Amino acid sequence: MKLALGLEVYNKAVLDLPTVAIETAERCGYHSVWTAEAYGSDALSTLAYLAGKTTRIKLGTAVVQVAARTPASTAMAAMTIDALAGGDRTIIGLGVSGPQIVEGWYGQPWGSPHHWLRDYVSIMRKIFTREEPVTHIGKQLNLPYTDEGSIHEGKALKSILHPVGDIEIWIASGAPLNTALAAEVADGWLPMGYGLDGWDMHGPNLEKGFQKRKESAVSRENFQLFTNLSVEITDDIQGAINRRKPQTAMYVGGMGSENNNYHRDSMARRGFPEAAKKIQDCWLSGDKEGAVLAVPDEYIDQSGLIGPVERIRERFTSLVPNGATGLIIRTTDTSTIELMAEITESAYGLE
Repeated sequence: MKLALGLEVYNKAVLDLPTVAIETAERCGYHSVWTAEAYGSDALSTLAYLAGKTTRIKLGTAVVQVAARTPASTAMAAMTIDALAGGDRTIIGLGVSGPQIVEGWYGQPWGSPHHWLRDYVSIMRKIFTREEPVTHIGKQLNLPYTDEGSIHEGKALKSILHPVGDIEIWIASGAPLNTALAAEVADGWLPMGYGLDGWDMHGPNLEKGFQKRKESAVSRENFQLFTNLSVEITDDIQGAINRRKPQTAMYVGGMGSENNNYHRDSMARRGFPEAAKKIQDCWLSGDKEGAVLAVPDEYIDQSGLIGPVERIRERFTSLVPNGATGLIIRTTDTSTIELMAEITESAYGLE
């Protein structure tokens, strides 16, 4: 089992990297550290900084939003980061944000999330291999660009910079079509709404993708599936659960439109469809307190290891879902990072 550290800096007003926590994770044998982005700090700049602060741990994005930059721009950043890191250390996790951010913040058309991701991965692969100048005709993206506003003088190009190592591409998704796409074209999957029955729910969709797996991706045996696990050592279990509810309510209720909200859908897939609907209804009507109160204790408790050390030890294996090859631990506490390395090594072996 692989362990990873997930950074919660993308949603803060002030950028404050937990460098001691990251250094502790690397020392304890964690596989990777992951950044994210919404509409504040970006996911890639932090990794460039960490490339100079670490020596072994892999550097991943969970996720880079595809509407935020072109595939070529993301590929250029990935190759630069991996060169700074010494090679074979960069993982680009790709995802599609909701229409409020895609159109409201990035100024891009919502389009088709599925075709965004399929075209994006294909173009990035072509850039990394440097076999020939990059051309692509897709349903969402074309290179060279020839659509509205083009003067038709674009030229197919090949990256000046040579990759110094293999750069993995993972996909974040929850819905069936893009889950199958991850298994078809990506090196790993970052699922949304992957509960203890996650494999039963998503396995058939992954299998559809595996049946069409591209040769450019890693072998099926090396395909990775990382899930999130929040961990907090505390004697006040209810207090810890309550502290997590406002953020859950904000994401489920407000991070998306009424019709397109991945976080609401994720909670529903986890077995809480009624709560997800109530949270969104409350939030969109302006009743944020009601949205927070509608978050079930059970949902929070199932999403993480909360409590005294002994409770965390006892519950650990019961919260690791079938199919997972890695766990992204959400904490900045060094004692917790060390504890999870110890527990994982004892239960599964730490890869």
